[in-house]
Amino acid sequence: MNRRNFLRTGGALSLPLLANNPLSAHLTRTLRSLVDPDSDRVLVLIQLNGGNDGLSTLVPLDQYANLMQVRQNLMVPEDRLLGIDNNLAFHPSAAGMHELYQEGKMVAVQGVAYPDQNRSHFRSTDIWTSASDAREVVTSGWLGRNYQEDFADFPDNYPNEEHPHPFAIALGNQVTQTCQGVGVNFSMAISNPFNLLALAGGDDTPLPDDQYGDELGFLRTSIVQANAYGAAVQEIAARGQSLVEYPDNRLAEQLKNVAYMISGGLQTNVYVVNLGGFDTHANQVLPNDTSNGEYATLMESLGSSLKAFHDDLTAQGLEKRVLSMTFSEFGRRIRSNLSLGSDHGTAAPLFLMGSCVNAGVLGDNAEVSPDVDVNEGVPLQYDFRDVYGTVFEDWFGLEPERVRSVLGHDYVRLPILEGCASVSTNDEVIKDLRVKLWPNPTAGRAQISFEVEGGHTELSLSDVSGRLLQRIFSRTLPAGTHQFELDMNQYPTGTYFVRLQAGASVASRRLVKGGR
Repeated sequence: MNRRNFLRTGGALSLPLLANNPLSAHLTRTLRSLVDPDSDRVLVLIQLNGGNDGLSTLVPLDQYANLMQVRQNLMVPEDRLLGIDNNLAFHPSAAGMHELYQEGKMVAVQGVAYPDQNRSHFRSTDIWTSASDAREVVTSGWLGRNYQEDFADFPDNYPNEEHPHPFAIALGNQVTQTCQGVGVNFSMAISNPFNLLALAGGDDTPLPDDQYGDELGFLRTSIVQANAYGAAVQEIAARGQSLVEYPDNRLAEQLKNVAYMISGGLQTNVYVVNLGGFDTHANQVLPNDTSNGEYATLMESLGSSLKAFHDDLTAQGLEKRVLSMTFSEFGRRIRSNLSLGSDHGTAAPLFLMGSCVNAGVLGDNAEVSPDVDVNEGVPLQYDFRDVYGTVFEDWFGLEPERVRSVLGHDYVRLPILEGCASVSTNDEVIKDLRVKLWPNPTAGRAQISFEVEGGHTELSLSDVSGRLLQRIFSRTLPAGTHQFELDMNQYPTGTYFVRLQAGASVASRRLVKGGR
């Protein structure tokens, strides 16, 4: 095992911390004195493992009748849903999320995915954590590459006076791939910040002058670094507080620990928590009660935990420093299966929460047809990397050129953050593109017309599983109405999605190719 491979698997910061801390009292006092309670803004990522069924989280009421035809065995009675704007309603067990929305502390971004959808858990998770293209393998994470830009020498000589705390913390037993750099992970895995006991570092006997000695020396250094970070985290968490009662579930425990670390003054600016169980192929609901079951339990855990966490931040005057964001590797298919479940799909809503969000709904309700294909997922509206890029620019204050460099490609800045003396003022405005698509169904050729205010515009065609078939054009268009012909003769009969994006404005339309 060489140094690079050791670091790639998590390195020092993924080592479990045991027994009493060996750091000197002097070093501990030094770490404490460097705490800045008004340090950088914080991003809390909530990873929903398994692929969330967005049509059950946030139900499009204007499509309810058609949804009853294609997934009746999963549909919660309409009068039990918790309505919000845009003809949408939350699952009744997601009452905490509904309350956050009503308080103006949530923006729901509809139809979030990526072009050329992959429905494998492992591959799609890699894409989301790396921010890569679907057909590109990237081993670093989107946050890790940003850290790499500024701290290329990490982990050598860390922690230090300028950076005494972990850059990122993953709540659990594993570091997060979002923070994987080029050969080194910038996150620290912590299960319990109040019980980070130190690793035995061995003695100071001379190291052999060979490869084994190099590896042993690196391991000793890694243990010292892990212990130093652990000492700081444990002491600061003990100084923190929580002012609200949290529900009794694993996600709530993770978020409560995050609140303790933030309020104690830890300078970490990224936390990653997770909630599993979203791979709901079966038993998503009870046979005779669609309001209850496994999915309802997930929604109760998610909603109540998020509500308690943000209430805690508000009670402590920390709400303007913290942004939380959900993500999941994909959504589920529109048509349910016969096992009271739903299978791997394409897009789903993504939620950002906090006092600094541009509260509301971004994107259109999914279009549901009674003859929906068995493989059809909710189509892509917003590329998740546009969300990442906006968080980098408007939350963390990175310059657009830096964001493009870190993401590895361009992005569209979305109007999802505002207020709280935002680092960057987002003046993007969502416009109705006035899309018309005809004839639909078509036997071979279709016409699409739309209006844009001028600027970069992209038109693409995908199949029902989210596979990108054709990027019809990607270029700058002048302001006005435009019309293009879509040649569907090369494609078999079936259902397709036409996606138009002009700046932050997006439209996705269902197009049926019929026989002649």
